[in-house]
Amino acid sequence: MFINTHPTDRALRNAPPQKKRKTDLHDSREPHFQVGKAGLRDLSGTITHLLIHTGRSKREMPPTVAPHGKNGSPIFKSPDITKAWGSNTERLLRIEDHDFTMRPGFGGPAVPVGVDVQVESLDAISEVDMDFTMTLYLRHYWKDERLAFKSNHNQSMTFDSRLVKKIWVPDMFFVHSKRSFTHDTTTDNVMLRVYPDGKVLYSLRVTVTAMCSMDLSRFPLDTQTCSLEIESYAYTDDDLLLYWKEGNRSLNTDKGISLSQFLIQEFHTTTRLAFYSSTGWYNRLYINFTLRRHIFFFLLQTYFPATLMVMLSWVSFWIDRRAVPARVPLGITTVLTMSTIITGVNASMPRVSYIKAVDIYLWVSFVFVFLSVIEYAAVNYLSTLQERKERKLRERLPCTCGMAHPGMMSASYSEVDANTTGNYGIPEENGVKRERMLVQLAMESAQVTGHVGTSAYSNAWIDTHVIDKYSRVIFPGSYILFNIIYWSIYS
Repeated sequence: MFINTHPTDRALRNAPPQKKRKTDLHDSREPHFQVGKAGLRDLSGTITHLLIHTGRSKREMPPTVAPHGKNGSPIFKSPDITKAWGSNTERLLRIEDHDFTMRPGFGGPAVPVGVDVQVESLDAISEVDMDFTMTLYLRHYWKDERLAFKSNHNQSMTFDSRLVKKIWVPDMFFVHSKRSFTHDTTTDNVMLRVYPDGKVLYSLRVTVTAMCSMDLSRFPLDTQTCSLEIESYAYTDDDLLLYWKEGNRSLNTDKGISLSQFLIQEFHTTTRLAFYSSTGWYNRLYINFTLRRHIFFFLLQTYFPATLMVMLSWVSFWIDRRAVPARVPLGITTVLTMSTIITGVNASMPRVSYIKAVDIYLWVSFVFVFLSVIEYAAVNYLSTLQERKERKLRERLPCTCGMAHPGMMSASYSEVDANTTGNYGIPEENGVKRERMLVQLAMESAQVTGHVGTSAYSNAWIDTHVIDKYSRVIFPGSYILFNIIYWSIYS
């Protein structure tokens, strides 16, 4: 007897028995909770809210895959290694594996350090302090195999001043420097470049004020040579070989360098050895530059005023010797002006123990001005002395208007004004009245009485104009000769 069954019933009977899940509410060991219709609605709303919030958060998150390229393949960016600069750099250069307090190749031959300089500006030259100020780029080149690193493209790495403090660098300093500093605006002006084979370029921007021994014996017609000296402070020539990287081509200057008082004629480099009795021999590099002073400023401020004062003093030679109020103030004014010029020039100069060229010119000019005052003093004194002697002589001589004395007087005698010298019948020569002074020379030891006895009279011709006449020629001629000699020697 067969019983026909539905295919579904046969499948259910033949299916293997299913294992009960632990999460079955009837078989679970956890407590069973019954949820009503209201609870189901609340649970459904909570689940819906969570799904919406999760979708919005996924949309706001940045994509994890870079945008696709032209061929459709995704482009992945390399990780940013600058986020761990210190550790990556030190690990790449193996800084922690070496002792950088020692020079490269310690115990072996001296490490060569090449130097080149780019002069940015020559700021000031001071004769009073005898120094100069220069701003320059100082670059060092050497090889330190401890800094060698692997590079597929043979590219160098550039660092700032932070790495300089962790490795060995040459200890350069400026000999005879008074002040120096490394620029730090807007950051430290220091650059370190390391190449894969261990070669190093170390550059910094420095301003230094250094001493310059000047010879001012030819001032202001002088030419000065100053030097900036670079040397290692601790390492002798056995440890560090300092040299110019490319000779004279290692020194470069900006074309815009100029000074107000000097013309820069030449820049050149030299190398010498410096010896210290307690430490030994050191390599020293020299930056030499020659300066020629511009003379035009001093011509306007010193030489022309001094020359004009000397020429002004000559005006008194053409003024009447009796015009005392005119000649005396003129001479005093020129003397005081020359003193002011000399004081002003020396105020801006160092107190050197030798005579400068400008001192020679100013003091000779001062002497010419002073001699013009002395010349008038001599003329005035001789004129006064002559008048006194004539006055005394007229008092002693009797009034012999018609007396004639051989070789002494003409037949006529006329009175003259006491303020002028006498003219005893002597005609004028060349339009100039010659003044005659009668001097009684006693041929006998007896005193002169009121009459003309055996006493002999001799007349002496003294022309007091002659000093002024000669001065008009001698003073200008001498000063012109002095200028010719002066400028031929110092120019």
